Amino acid sequence: MRSIYSFFYHTVAGWRIRDERPAGLDRYIVVVAPHTSNWDFLVGLCVRSIAHMSDAKYLAKQSLFKAPFGWVFRALGGYPVDRSKHSNLVDAVVAMFDRGEIKKIAITPEGTRGYQPNWKTGFHHIARKAGVPIILAGFDYPRKEVVISAPFELTEDTDADIERMKDWFRPLKGKHPELGIR
Repeated sequence: MRSIYSFFYHTVAGWRIRDERPAGLDRYIVVVAPHTSNWDFLVGLCVRSIAHMSDAKYLAKQSLFKAPFGWVFRALGGYPVDRSKHSNLVDAVVAMFDRGEIKKIAITPEGTRGYQPNWKTGFHHIARKAGVPIILAGFDYPRKEVVISAPFELTEDTDADIERMKDWFRPLKGKHPELGIR
């Protein structure tokens, strides 16, 4: 599938990937932003395959996993999240890392395609508890580029780390820039 994704992504659509991950990194959380369009999912699938991250899973809203297409999202590595309940998602994902069920997982901290000034913080807690690094992956639609960072250095200060992440993402413009990070 990698060659098919690559053909459409690079040749037909004209996109490129700038990947700054070090070789040999096999366990991490991918923080994906800005998330402003449903097209982000398709672009992300291409990048996941081309950048040799095919084993990366992702979290998505539970409604996507209902019939008739729920099986597709599961087959593509998705895990449903019920956003109406406060469940122990952080510990559940940490346990999946600990059991080796997942090695990589993509999370959109905005939690929605609309503008969201306050990011979800669960990904930060997961990374710290599971002892895995965070990689940033950003969509830049005007440049037709996806940028994948080297591991992002975490501190004990979740809010400060998120602000530094937002600073990294701000130059990147989603499909609908008005809905992106400000």
